[in-house]
Amino acid sequence: MANNTNDVSRLIDMLYEQVEDAKSPALKPNMSMVDRDELLDLLDELRAQLPIEIKRAQELLAARDKFVEDAKRDVERMMRQAELEVKAKVSDSEVLTAARQKAQTIVNNAEERSKRLYQVANEYAEDALARTEEAISMALDEVKQSRIRFRSVSANKMQEQRRRLDNPDEGKDGDPQQEEP
Repeated sequence: MANNTNDVSRLIDMLYEQVEDAKSPALKPNMSMVDRDELLDLLDELRAQLPIEIKRAQELLAARDKFVEDAKRDVERMMRQAELEVKAKVSDSEVLTAARQKAQTIVNNAEERSKRLYQVANEYAEDALARTEEAISMALDEVKQSRIRFRSVSANKMQEQRRRLDNPDEGKDGDPQQEEP
């Protein structure tokens, strides 16, 4: 699971690098030009990794549930064993009292152990799910930001192209407002 989380983190880092290293067009320092195909490839890889993270979290939950069920079966087996031991004892009150106490101790210990195991399994699953949720949230936020930046750059480029098509003579004859294509 750590390897897949590292893959997701690596992909997010690569997306950040693409955006941070992007060059700004002339006269637009707050805009960046990125290689659309490279960003889309990275986003496709990220999309492919996220279901793996979710599947791992589901596997952890299933393992936790199996662990809890096994612990419950152990407790039930111990309780049956304790009951059989009590019934097998002679009805002598001292022996019977000792057997009941031993059976109760076994049951109490088994229940306490089951509670501890259940708590540990829950904490582990909760931690793994929280880390997975955080990775997915960070990836989603990055994808949203990339889409916003892409739309902004695309809209500006479209406006610039429309302006050029609407005013084909603008910027000719030494006009200082002419921009590089």
